[in-house]
Amino acid sequence: MTDTTDDIAEEISFQAFEDDCRLLGSLLNDVLQREVGQQFTEKVERERILAQSACNMRIAGIEDAAEVLEKKLALELSSMTLEEAASLARAFSHYLNLMGIAETHHRVRRIKNTVQLSKSCDDIFSKMIQSGTSPEDLYSAVCDQEVEIVLTAHPTQINRRTLQYKHLRIAHLLEYNDRADLSHEEREMLIEDLRREVTSLWQTDELRRHKPTPVDEARSGLHIVEQSLWKAVPHYLRRVSAALKKHTGRPLPLTCTPIRFGSWMGGDRDGNPKVTAKVTRDVCFLARWMAADLYIREIDSLRFELSMNRCNDELAKFAYEILEAENQYEERHQESGFHQTSHRVHAKHSVSHSPALPTQLPAGADMPACTECNDGESQLPILEFPVTDHSDSFESGHNAESSVTLLKSSPSRTSEKYEDGKLDVDVRTINISTNASSTGTGTGIASASSTAGFGFSSPRKKTSEFNVGKSSFDKIINPSIPQRPDIAPYRIVLGHVREKLISTRRRIEEILEGIPWDYDPSQYYEKSAQLLEPLMLCYESMQSCGSEILADGRLADLIRRVSTFGMILMKLDLRQESGKHSETLDAITEYLDMGTYSEWDEEKKLEFLVTELKGKRPLVPPTIEVSAEVREVLDTFRVAAELGSESLGAYVISMASKASDILAVELLQKDARLAVSGELGRPCPHTTLRVVPLFETVKDLRGAGSVIRKLLSIDWYRNHIIENDNGHQEVMVGYSDSGKDSGRFTAAWELYKAQEDVVAACKEFGIKVTLFHGRGGSIGRGGGPTYLAIQSQPPGSLMGTLRSTEQGEMVQAKFGLAQTAVRQLEIYTTAVLLATLHPPDPPRSANWREVMEKISEISRQYYRSTVYENEQFLEYFREATPEAELGNLNIGSRPTRRKKSSGIGHLRAIPWIFAWTQTRFVLPAWLGVGAGLEAACAKGYKEELQAMYREWPFFQCTIDLIEMVLAKSDISIAKHYDEVLVSPCRQKLGGELREAFCMTEKYVLLVSGHEKLTENNKSLKRLIESRLPFLNPINMIQVEILRRLRRDVNNPKLRDALLITINGIAAGMRNTG
Repeated sequence: MTDTTDDIAEEISFQAFEDDCRLLGSLLNDVLQREVGQQFTEKVERERILAQSACNMRIAGIEDAAEVLEKKLALELSSMTLEEAASLARAFSHYLNLMGIAETHHRVRRIKNTVQLSKSCDDIFSKMIQSGTSPEDLYSAVCDQEVEIVLTAHPTQINRRTLQYKHLRIAHLLEYNDRADLSHEEREMLIEDLRREVTSLWQTDELRRHKPTPVDEARSGLHIVEQSLWKAVPHYLRRVSAALKKHTGRPLPLTCTPIRFGSWMGGDRDGNPKVTAKVTRDVCFLARWMAADLYIREIDSLRFELSMNRCNDELAKFAYEILEAENQYEERHQESGFHQTSHRVHAKHSVSHSPALPTQLPAGADMPACTECNDGESQLPILEFPVTDHSDSFESGHNAESSVTLLKSSPSRTSEKYEDGKLDVDVRTINISTNASSTGTGTGIASASSTAGFGFSSPRKKTSEFNVGKSSFDKIINPSIPQRPDIAPYRIVLGHVREKLISTRRRIEEILEGIPWDYDPSQYYEKSAQLLEPLMLCYESMQSCGSEILADGRLADLIRRVSTFGMILMKLDLRQESGKHSETLDAITEYLDMGTYSEWDEEKKLEFLVTELKGKRPLVPPTIEVSAEVREVLDTFRVAAELGSESLGAYVISMASKASDILAVELLQKDARLAVSGELGRPCPHTTLRVVPLFETVKDLRGAGSVIRKLLSIDWYRNHIIENDNGHQEVMVGYSDSGKDSGRFTAAWELYKAQEDVVAACKEFGIKVTLFHGRGGSIGRGGGPTYLAIQSQPPGSLMGTLRSTEQGEMVQAKFGLAQTAVRQLEIYTTAVLLATLHPPDPPRSANWREVMEKISEISRQYYRSTVYENEQFLEYFREATPEAELGNLNIGSRPTRRKKSSGIGHLRAIPWIFAWTQTRFVLPAWLGVGAGLEAACAKGYKEELQAMYREWPFFQCTIDLIEMVLAKSDISIAKHYDEVLVSPCRQKLGGELREAFCMTEKYVLLVSGHEKLTENNKSLKRLIESRLPFLNPINMIQVEILRRLRRDVNNPKLRDALLITINGIAAGMRNTG
């Protein structure tokens, strides 16, 4: 429906959509009447009707009447008091957010009500089989697919997390409202719930008063996992498996997952000094803590569910070993007596021991597993992370059971086959009475999973004393093994798993608190394979004992979650700018009297780096004294060596341009690992991180293939790639900076060619390549529909592997609800599958490439002559947009500029596009395109361009995205900004830019063959038009507030009012930067 989602060309039921909009709008009107009065509500309605009338006139082509109405609207808004204008902007902003919720809900409704969705696994698999793809090839391609979606903290999510959750609650209530079986009373209660939620929205401050820290941003990313992805992934994998079985006869292997997740939140230090080595370390452990906590919750539910007693010999043996260990534990403590209390109290770890069987119902035990992804309730996150302020830890009512750790004597499962007769009892079937799980009132297992996460220093000793003192009582409510004749084997094994997970969580808490720990590795889970082993043992046992249907339920979902999320949920990438590594090597070589590294030529750098990489001694002396900036780089590599590839993903080098940029990171990484392993007295855990060059500017994109060829021609590096990275070279291409550098059209073409060249370079050396796409949310930064983007890549560039970023507001838009997340994951899978087995067509002839080169060159010249060479442009940009004021938004932890400079060159791409999106001009996405197309048509390429649009997916995608941007833009609003805010001497430039906009629209329509913008997407057109009566007044209010603020710069009320309008426009445009 918008440029942020995939189903943009698919119809929705506008009647149902409009019904929901009316419902939510009427509830907001009720709230406004109650909160701000009838008079104000009438004023809101008057301005809306005036804006609606102006829109209707413009849609009908009656431009003069529309202009008169717009001027009248602007005059009325400019005469309002600041308080009235701010309240009006708030009201319209909430209207737009509620419309967005209704729109998303209808996308979900359509997914649910359509038997076979386009682009779904069932749809695409069917079409591929019909087109001649063999079932074997299809099955192999799906099973071998490796897609990683990387969530980033780019500052484009304008809404506070509090408001995001309130929006989710409203979405859940709308879904519940669709039920036909609601009674009159239930529907009235639902409407009251909606009224409360809308009231809560109005009474909540929508502005962030403080900038988020990098850890805050990481928490937001982890909450997305808990909020939706945790539910969506098993549902998505079931869809893939069912479609595979239907069309190939074989389901998806249980531990196979075509999609995984990565993160930059807490690892992206490029231009963000707040992301330190400590932040990276803490974020990794927070992710591990949350993974353990989520698994504990699942194990609690699974222990209750798996009450059956039939099992195979291997599981029976393992369960019996666990029971024997428990017996030995109880016997030891009975023999030691109460006089050893003092020793136990001061023991390193808690002596509490959780029962093997569940003692109370887990949360949601009365609900079937199928309700998890699609219920009508608001499932809001309840997770609390561990904190470092422990003043109210156990005194706050912390559950004692959270202090459970696994005993060192707990058995670990062996791979030996059980032989009959070795045990005193027959353990092939261990019986249990069905009420064993629900008797007693012991500590609550379900509550323990969500209450851990506080301090464990002196309060832990109190807990130990308390547990020891209650040992007799514990015997009464939790009988010892001899008093329990019937034991459920699956519950015993899962209880053992739970203990290790609790121990894993406890260990992480102590690491974060800086408490020394000496856990035996057998006490906790470090790798996902360790957790999968007992789960697969349970699954195989159930499969072999006639419980296949039970095995394929909640247990299979848990195994799929472990396979997808591992013990870290999302591996964290590190990113740093190449210049920082050069500065670090400068400090090292100067300290060693070797000269200044950055002053050497490329060949000398490569010779030095390769020589050191082949050596076995550390390069950096332990006594070296360096600046704080260099120390931070060295500390980051040290943390990377300590955490290893089990927690971290790739090391991304931004602004990479030479082979030495990659080898420099390899050397610093190797040196840190040598130092850490020397201190530990053993090798560093896991393997080194894969090093990924990021080519961003047009110049660097043009040289990307040469850099990769140079790298792979070096024997050490090529062998390293083969041994360490399984013969895979990963290369990242950046969409944001290339677009800001040369314009969207040139950036798109240079990215296309760069990918072709990189693929060819790797092929020459027999190395596989994975392309990592650094896409933003808006079209100007490479955003747009996922399916369309993947299908328009160069043939051969997607051979079953893909990494792609999802940034800012796109994360919430695509993955905020479980149902939309499932849809997005399917789209990734089917788009990559098609691009792998049925690659898109290349340019039909060499002439098409020549035409593209000519359009690109003229487009680039026009763009750069306007943005970088026109002396008036920088001041025009500052006057015509709220760029200078965007820094007050507090939407990201990093600065808006890479360096302290006022020029556009050092301005980040996000605020550059964000500012133009606010004025509805969206200049970076189309500037220069019209000039290039006009020149090509003037040279007689009109028919050629139209053929390229029909037959070349890449060119069609590029034109369609530009057309979409033009449809969402509004030059009459942009003109209003100019007339009020821009100095008279620079208004001529604004007029020239608006003429360029009209020229671009003319030639885009000429090439596409459309008579009007969005002619091929009436749904998008109608949705855009429905927002205008609320969006246009906010823009006019913003213009007036900017005018006043620039005369009264330090007025906090004006600044807050401006930020409210920025929020509202972002809600109406459905994207920011």
